[in-house]
Amino acid sequence: MVKNEIPAYVLGVGLTKFIKPRGQRQYPEMGYEAGVKAMLDAQINYDDVETGVACYCYGDTTSGQRVFYQFGMSSIPIYNTNNACATGSTGLHLARTLVRNGAVDCALVIGFEQMSPGSIKSVWHDRPSPMGLSMRMMADTRGVDKTPPNAQYFANAGKEYMEKYGAEARDFAEIARISHEHSQRNPYAQFRDVYSLEDVEKSAMIHWPLTKLQCSPTSDGAGAAVIVSQAFLDARPHLKSQAILMAGQQLMTDSPELYSKSSMDLVGYDMTKRAAAAALKEAGVAPKDVKVCELHDCFSANELILLEGLGFSEPGKAHEMVRRGDITYGGKGPIVNPSGGLISKGHPLGATGLAQCAELTWQLRGWANNRLVEGTDVALQHNLGLGGAVVVTVYKRADGGKSVKMSDGDIKKSSHFDYNPATEARYVSEADGDKVRSKTVRSSYAMGDTLEKIQSRL
Repeated sequence: MVKNEIPAYVLGVGLTKFIKPRGQRQYPEMGYEAGVKAMLDAQINYDDVETGVACYCYGDTTSGQRVFYQFGMSSIPIYNTNNACATGSTGLHLARTLVRNGAVDCALVIGFEQMSPGSIKSVWHDRPSPMGLSMRMMADTRGVDKTPPNAQYFANAGKEYMEKYGAEARDFAEIARISHEHSQRNPYAQFRDVYSLEDVEKSAMIHWPLTKLQCSPTSDGAGAAVIVSQAFLDARPHLKSQAILMAGQQLMTDSPELYSKSSMDLVGYDMTKRAAAAALKEAGVAPKDVKVCELHDCFSANELILLEGLGFSEPGKAHEMVRRGDITYGGKGPIVNPSGGLISKGHPLGATGLAQCAELTWQLRGWANNRLVEGTDVALQHNLGLGGAVVVTVYKRADGGKSVKMSDGDIKKSSHFDYNPATEARYVSEADGDKVRSKTVRSSYAMGDTLEKIQSRL
């Protein structure tokens, strides 16, 4: 329970490219790159950071320290979080809670993941699975196949929606087509190819009605955000135009509806609906006020169901939104996943929530000038993890304004970048790191071989 109401702001964000999980990059280097970019964006030094939050699902217990120590060994608290696919946004929720309660004025959240190729698999085989009861419920209601379990969960949810409301398999394929079309303008996306509706439908069937191009891939990558208090921002008034207010946010878990025998509730429909209503109420806005949304489309079926769960459509009408083109440019809105979403951008679990935050930050600032939803004053982020957890965050500009497209030249003048990070993905240099690493407690030993790897990429 938040006892105080100190506003919390996203002051800086940073991303690496999301790539296929082939061991090309390791998590200390990826986390370092994302963190350096976020601190450059916020125009701070690591000595300003009072708490670190590391977000990852696959890795040993203190992997966060391995990343954060590269910036400095300042003895600050470092939390390591794991909340399934909602891990990155759980880190944002923790940072916001600390700021709003007055515990810290500046927190750095870094999400990273170094995954294995193929569908997601558990690495624990000697103890009960947290998804064990959900798997039993799925077996009892829909049966269990040999296809990837997560694909089965979400395909079954899509089938339930079809049975209830008359949606068709082609509606799910259209969502994926739109996501892939959007991704061509995101330099950080793992996949940037554009496909026709027929291409999506004819790709390999994973679990009916979901084909391969309707499923998010496993990925390697990292994202970061600097979360600050009102006092911290007030001390830097020149940054107010780039600060993004976290106007409403809710982290929720399941209710008894999880085991109601509904395939939709088994994948988080109920908890999404409750979290969205609470976050929007806190922000003082309605679903119709949201202009752009980054939604957890791990599978296209999930996006369609959650258009309703988030309040963007009337019950049973989400597929009609898709058919009208409301979720893409030129439609009634909100524009959903201008980044390409998880389906195209990729899904490194711990980094996904930070990537959604970065995209919406760039949208509200007007930096995403090749894919901008102009006039945006309210943006919504939805991040879901089976098992379960959901985080819904509502963002507004700190100055109360609406997004206006900024030129690359204007972005260079007002930022610490010599390029537009929303439309160009670059590696960081040793000089970039030198600007933000601690001035008093940096350790060259803690860097390991990160600088050598960065130099080789440059």
